[in-house]
Amino acid sequence: MNVKTVLILLVLALATIFALVCVLLTRGRTPSTCRHQPLEQEDTDDGQSLVFADLTPEEMVQVVRYLQGNLGVQLVDASHAKPSDNCIASVDVQVPAKAEVLRFLDGGGARPPREALAVLYFGNQPDPNITEYVVGPLPMPAYHRDVTVQKYGGKVPYHRRPVTGKEYMDINVLIQRELKKAPRFFAACCESDGTDLAILTTAPRGFKSGDRATWFVLFHSMAGTGYYLSPVGLEVLVEHRDLHVSRWQLRQVFYNGQYFASMGDLEDEFVANLLEVVRIEKPQAEAVLGSMRPRRPPGSPGPLQYEPQGPRYTVRDNHVTFQGWSIAFGMNPNTGPRLFDIRYRGERIVYELSLQEALALYGSNCPGGMSTRYLDGSFGIGRFAYELVRGLDCPYTATYVDRHYLVESETPKTNQNSLCIFEHDAALPLRRHFSDSQSLYYGGLRKNVLVIRAISTLINYDYIWDFMFHGSGAVEVRVHATGYISSSFLHGRGTDYGNRVGPHTLGTMHLHHMHYKVDLDVDGQLNSVETQDMGYKLVKDPWSMQNTIERLYLRRERLEREDEAAFLLNAPMPRYLSFASPKPNKWGHPRSYRIQIASFAGEHLPTSSPMERSISWGRYQLAITRRKEEEPTSTSIYNQNDPWTPTVAFADFIDNETITNEDLVAWISVGFLHVPHAEDVPNTVTVGNGIGFFLRPYNYFDEDPSVDSPDSVYFRGEQDAGVCGTNPLACLPPTATCAPHLPPFHYGGFLNL
Repeated sequence: MNVKTVLILLVLALATIFALVCVLLTRGRTPSTCRHQPLEQEDTDDGQSLVFADLTPEEMVQVVRYLQGNLGVQLVDASHAKPSDNCIASVDVQVPAKAEVLRFLDGGGARPPREALAVLYFGNQPDPNITEYVVGPLPMPAYHRDVTVQKYGGKVPYHRRPVTGKEYMDINVLIQRELKKAPRFFAACCESDGTDLAILTTAPRGFKSGDRATWFVLFHSMAGTGYYLSPVGLEVLVEHRDLHVSRWQLRQVFYNGQYFASMGDLEDEFVANLLEVVRIEKPQAEAVLGSMRPRRPPGSPGPLQYEPQGPRYTVRDNHVTFQGWSIAFGMNPNTGPRLFDIRYRGERIVYELSLQEALALYGSNCPGGMSTRYLDGSFGIGRFAYELVRGLDCPYTATYVDRHYLVESETPKTNQNSLCIFEHDAALPLRRHFSDSQSLYYGGLRKNVLVIRAISTLINYDYIWDFMFHGSGAVEVRVHATGYISSSFLHGRGTDYGNRVGPHTLGTMHLHHMHYKVDLDVDGQLNSVETQDMGYKLVKDPWSMQNTIERLYLRRERLEREDEAAFLLNAPMPRYLSFASPKPNKWGHPRSYRIQIASFAGEHLPTSSPMERSISWGRYQLAITRRKEEEPTSTSIYNQNDPWTPTVAFADFIDNETITNEDLVAWISVGFLHVPHAEDVPNTVTVGNGIGFFLRPYNYFDEDPSVDSPDSVYFRGEQDAGVCGTNPLACLPPTATCAPHLPPFHYGGFLNL
């Protein structure tokens, strides 16, 4: 072996030893923690968005103290108030009038006084009623004014009040007392004495104004799982209209297709062998229908989304900014998420974007199911938006925000971490092109969106509310339904109303309808409504006159009045409908934003129904009206318990006023028909159960505004795409070598129940 060969082998050996040493030294070393980089664009809001901010707990306390000391009546804490007491039902922010707010935001005017809206139930009066007061100025109130007549045109009758937690507790005591009158029946049917059964309310509560009689459905209850899939076949009708709880009574009983006057009559029928009893064994924990307990041990973790250099959005108080977007956010305890002053690149696009109502309407051959029309705003869409589970409900590293509310109590409560904000990589190009002719290049942009999310649990259903902001200047609003289906006891021709999903369980068909208010201000407050759609015209071929061609052309129309812009649920609607500014873009077209709806809603109710007017917003997939301060919402929490004489009837908003160059509001309904099936057990999945709408720029800009995104990618065929300076994607390997700092997992969502 010559010297040269020895030297080569020696060098190779040294290189191998060096590589092994490097591996040994780095093995097990924890990657460095990702370091947050300061954002180039800081939040310049200067606290202006606080004009829309939800009340702080301290402000709520001050309002309660003021009311207790200045109304001249005794107020009982609503958490234990009887119907015959006076109590504070809720306290929320009173958002100032739009004109006042715009003078402050845009005109350099004074900040509007901060005020609260307090709802009181006056049961201890000769004329029991519901009264609403505006209280201010905050933080130290000095005045209050009754706005009930101004808002609703008269007093609000007491029977329209939502049912409080205390009222449900008193009803439960009554039901438990009555169930004890049928001990042998319960032993035979349910392996129970009746006292361990879960009780589910229905609504509305009767057949005419003034009624307050509710069907309650009974289920087997099992700790750690949803009872909604285990009906025992028994339902009871409770009359609870009287202000004195001692006068409430159980009026009727339903069991397995038969009606009885009382539990005593049911027991007598059973003892006399005149009742067909279906024996339902008490479910065991390991085999209960609808259990969500994992059936397999955890596997390897899935993909994790994180920001190598920290969030690219900023959250301060109730204000978030992201790549040109600016949004003020909040939560109404009744109607849920609400956004204000949505701007893109400094220009206001939307003044208000807010959820108004969520309707769930059921069918069944049992009384509880067939009569149910839940208007979830009366239960509390925002109030029941509980803490989000980090890493599942939202990305682990999202920003989580607490929400505070005061409902049925004199003490504020906090749903901590109940709203999340995050940037989402949709794993889809926002736009892209690969050029394989003329010149070779690739250009594209990732679809990254800012998401504001809350999730409401309304008895059995969980609704995921998303508001998404795209780099193209588009706003996307989306809701997904999940949670448990509601069910009825399967008897008779039950499958005419759904599918069998368990031994005695009928998954009952139902409709979901959601209603939104969208106060668009496109390049100013004064807008018009323009539509565009396609048509064909048969014409002679210009270059071959003996032939004809079906030429596609664009039909343009301007809608002049509200009646023209009220599109019934199943009626054809123009494919393009836009809020248009009188000002043109560079190419001479009106600067506009298009409304694009993605929904497959079923009919909300026949218009012949005596309660249809209370949900008349459901008649329309889209209705555009002139904005009025006296028409702030499309419905009312008082509509649930008196749908026959609605406190707010949306149909009255549409009175054929002109909508040309006016301040306009789009009222949008989205929904779907749900026929439960076997795969809805244990839970309804979000796949295919998402609906919503887009607000998309339409000639608002002179080109797609995302061309200015710092995330754009472009490289030519002759360039080395693996060089960081040429292609930002090539920078990811060294950038993403850090490990995200994940806070310890914590969940306190059960604390306020």
